[in-house]
Amino acid sequence: MRVALFVTCVNDTLYPRTGRAVVRLLERLGVEVGFPAEQSCCGQPQYNTGYRREAEPLVRRFDRAFAGYEYVVTPSGSCAAMVRDAYPRIGAEAAAEGRGTEAAEAAARAVPRTYELTEFLVDVLGVTDVGACFPHTVTYHPTCHGLRALGLGDRPRRLLSRVRGLQLRELDGAEECCGFGGTFAVKNPDVSAAMGADKARAVEATGAEAVCAVDNSCLAHIGGVLARRGSRVRAVHLAEILAATEEEPHG
Repeated sequence: MRVALFVTCVNDTLYPRTGRAVVRLLERLGVEVGFPAEQSCCGQPQYNTGYRREAEPLVRRFDRAFAGYEYVVTPSGSCAAMVRDAYPRIGAEAAAEGRGTEAAEAAARAVPRTYELTEFLVDVLGVTDVGACFPHTVTYHPTCHGLRALGLGDRPRRLLSRVRGLQLRELDGAEECCGFGGTFAVKNPDVSAAMGADKARAVEATGAEAVCAVDNSCLAHIGGVLARRGSRVRAVHLAEILAATEEEPHG
């Protein structure tokens, strides 16, 4: 099985350890992982701010970059949702407005083989026990794109429940948005900060040592609020927990 890692802009620029964790995890499970250098932004910032035509070249680039791979796996519910939910819309709009069918054809090829990490593990590989060990108390925040756009459901929790040493703490109001929302945090900073503060208080109330999620963008927001509150709770991407083993440090 040839799988391509779509690392995303946020992970590549700010959280490269998440991408490395995905590679370690998948290779441990016997998956051959490639990293096509042509990959770039999925186009979500452009699309979400109204520059939808400017996102069309990125749809075509995504298709070219990952050509030849059976699956494309990303540690981001947000970017996976962009491909699966928005790419078909971009392609349809381009065709309807007379800019050809290339974007629609690219989207049709990209959508069925693009998976967020946890759904790839559970749905494609058919595993929930990935051989991980993470002896800490953890709470899980289901991010909006993963929860609502992708419908990840209990897949992340099923994976966490099989991690040796991990104690999962329930998060009050778990399905409420953390307030990041990409450009929402820029355009509505006061509302975003208030929502982040609510989420941070809920996280701290669990007594967990760490909060995890499937999106580093949301974790950056939650973690930033926690840090400013002087909290000892750390934000950790789910991939890093699943990649951890008894032979590795967990600090």
